[in-house]
Amino acid sequence: MREAAGWWEKALASPWGRGAAAVAAGALPALAFPAPALWWLAYVALVPWLLLARSARTNRRAALDGWLGGAGFMLAVHHWLLPSLHVFILVLAALLGLLWAPWGALVRHLLHGAPGVRRCAAALILVPSGWLMVELVRSWEYLGGPWGLLGASQWQVPPALRLASIGGVWLLSLVIVAVNTALAVLVALPRARVPAVAGLLVCAVGGGAAWLWAPVPRGAGSVRIGVVQPGEVVGAEARIARGEALTRSLAGRGVQLVVWGESSVNRDLSRSPAMAARLAALSRDVGADLLVNVDGRHAGQPGIYKSSVLVGPHGATGHRYDKMRLVPFGEYIPLRSVLGWATHVGKAADQNRMRGTRQVLMPVGSADGLRVGPLVCFESAFPDMSRQLVRDGAKLLVAQSSTSTFQESWAPAQHASLAALRAAETWRPMAHSTLTGVSAVYGPRGEPVGDRLGTERGAAAVYDVPLAEGTSPYVRLGDWALYGAMVALGVYAVVKGPRALISRRGARRDGTADDCRREKKRQI
Repeated sequence: MREAAGWWEKALASPWGRGAAAVAAGALPALAFPAPALWWLAYVALVPWLLLARSARTNRRAALDGWLGGAGFMLAVHHWLLPSLHVFILVLAALLGLLWAPWGALVRHLLHGAPGVRRCAAALILVPSGWLMVELVRSWEYLGGPWGLLGASQWQVPPALRLASIGGVWLLSLVIVAVNTALAVLVALPRARVPAVAGLLVCAVGGGAAWLWAPVPRGAGSVRIGVVQPGEVVGAEARIARGEALTRSLAGRGVQLVVWGESSVNRDLSRSPAMAARLAALSRDVGADLLVNVDGRHAGQPGIYKSSVLVGPHGATGHRYDKMRLVPFGEYIPLRSVLGWATHVGKAADQNRMRGTRQVLMPVGSADGLRVGPLVCFESAFPDMSRQLVRDGAKLLVAQSSTSTFQESWAPAQHASLAALRAAETWRPMAHSTLTGVSAVYGPRGEPVGDRLGTERGAAAVYDVPLAEGTSPYVRLGDWALYGAMVALGVYAVVKGPRALISRRGARRDGTADDCRREKKRQI
């Protein structure tokens, strides 16, 4: 045992060994997400990383531990992008990993050495708050969006989904990091077990209270929808034909809305009357409106859009939503004049897609005017978009997606899991429809509805989706967990900043006095 401990200390004493440990520690939480979906691991996975940053000899070394751990986390959570971005994913992971450098320094500042009860108690608030600031910054769409937020690993845990209805995915991340911090304190600082145990009890009691007494949505009937997943079909025309055949199989089953996946139609309906007529005839045959997704050029507008389009028995209803938040490198290249070379080393977008300007609600005539809020692709990762749709009056959220490029990876399962969180946050059911899987539907509490359509299937499935009334606390109050974290860090900076400045000046004065004494001794 002592030999193993000695070997470990020796490895950490080496810059290369410590760097490798930081990358591995940062990558560990990725196992809590689908496909492994070891959700319980999220509550302990940060402990090695925290202990590593705490043990750093200097703040600079702790910041480096944070950076390398962040790079490891981003690489692990997004590893399925490797076939598309190749070596560029290493560059992106390194750049985004820098966001964790201040967090690593914060961990050391609060937990290094033998901190007292007050400092450990502060760490239970400030370390999770610092983590939340990292998640907030990297959630900016131009930095890749909020894919892999730590709280999103709890998509299948009912008590966690209840917490999400109160404070969104941000509250889940805050609680998870707080639990990890308390456990790290228990491991490394046994004398500070009182605040650590108190922190764990607060998290447990708070979660239990939310599960028992938090408000829940009221039932408001149901709607029957069909989800069409063509499966792996080569060629746009073959995919459309397959989608038509699967949709016709829904005739006579009482569906009120049929949802196709992202890029399910390859040309704008206003520029292709023949395609519009085909889809209108399909709507009449099934007796339900179709929500398709068009990847093409709009009449009279430059560039290519990805658009959700509602089609009824008489053609397009006039309701269209153009995707607003695009996938960096997948749908556009930031600073193409500088980074355009990415198209030569991976599958980056050869032409930038155009952005929509506003979110849209679509009343579905075949579903008694049910208002549907569409999202396209990774927009389902943004909690603010689904929240805004519900504030505008959406009764059903729909995400149209395609992860066919990453069919054999963790991406399809990760993407489908986000719908459960958005449903729980907003008290509105959500359907996630894809071309090749995973397609899934979730009720207003984030509970699964029916069976998922996996990546191995091409099928049309019918779901009786429960509807709900009421406004969730998260929809009403918004991102209060984020604001609370900002306030906590701001207060700490205000209180600690002057003290640090005074300490520095005192150290300089002491150093000057020592220099003077040494000089006098030399003169004597």
